[in-house]
Amino acid sequence: MATSTLFSLSCTPQSRLLTKQGSHPISSTMPFLSSKVGQKHLYHPLRHNGISPIPMNPRRTHVGGSVSVKASLNNNDVEVFSKEHLAVSLAKYVSGISNKFIREKGCFTVVLSGGSVKYLKKLVDSPYYDQIEWSKWHIFWADEKVVPITHVDSNYKHAYDGFISKVPIPSHQINTIDDALPADGVADVYETSLRRLVERKVITTSSETGFPKFDLMLLDMGPDGNVADLYPGYPEVNETRKWVTFLKNAPKPPPERITFTLPVINSASNIAMVVTGAGKADAVYSALVKGPSNGKLPIHLVSPEGEIKWFLDKGAASRLYR
Repeated sequence: MATSTLFSLSCTPQSRLLTKQGSHPISSTMPFLSSKVGQKHLYHPLRHNGISPIPMNPRRTHVGGSVSVKASLNNNDVEVFSKEHLAVSLAKYVSGISNKFIREKGCFTVVLSGGSVKYLKKLVDSPYYDQIEWSKWHIFWADEKVVPITHVDSNYKHAYDGFISKVPIPSHQINTIDDALPADGVADVYETSLRRLVERKVITTSSETGFPKFDLMLLDMGPDGNVADLYPGYPEVNETRKWVTFLKNAPKPPPERITFTLPVINSASNIAMVVTGAGKADAVYSALVKGPSNGKLPIHLVSPEGEIKWFLDKGAASRLYR
């Protein structure tokens, strides 16, 4: 079930859509919503203990038959959903970006992380499944545990079981780690594979930094403000030369992991921050409103060259109210 990290063909446009088959093992002084909220023709906003939310320059949108809260907060594009409707909105977003890049350059490079994968489930349903040219997708990981790819902790396994196995992406375009190596070797080999794909023009590079420029990164954030496997107080946060680095002492098991560095993350054309759960509400508040107090968390250092959009559920957004 291991897949190759070396793909020899450059991106070339194609117009044919595949048929369904399996191929492999969010600052303004305006209120969050209008003062007319509560009238029958307007959506009633999210409330926290009956108190109005912080100013966010809002608008309403319908997603999959339900209305979400959509706003701009400190120049961040933020949407708040129930978990189910978050997945619908994310599918629409990913499908649109995929089609854009495939039209423009013939392929789509997408980076997954452990926590974001479970919200890709709607992509395998109509209408999104049939709108995507899956053969042009190249999948990478922002972070991965150094365990066998069949292990229950493997980010690849979670992605494979819930998403990859249900769509016809060529197996050699699923860029997994070499799970036979120790963490430092895994990081070195993964970076070497990325460099070869840059040479073959599958991955583009940033004209500003020279780091790989992925079309889309789907990232999660931990309760401590970590992004990928970049943790507060860990030296890997300060790495500025490597594309991929490693940890042997992660704050939670398994201890050995690899992760993209901040320069790679910040070179992305698009970042979707998919954050759910009330346990992450403080970190979301710090990232979007409060900012750093005693030193910067990794999330405060995420500032991509391209666009960043936040997909939050009600729990994660619960501190965005006062």
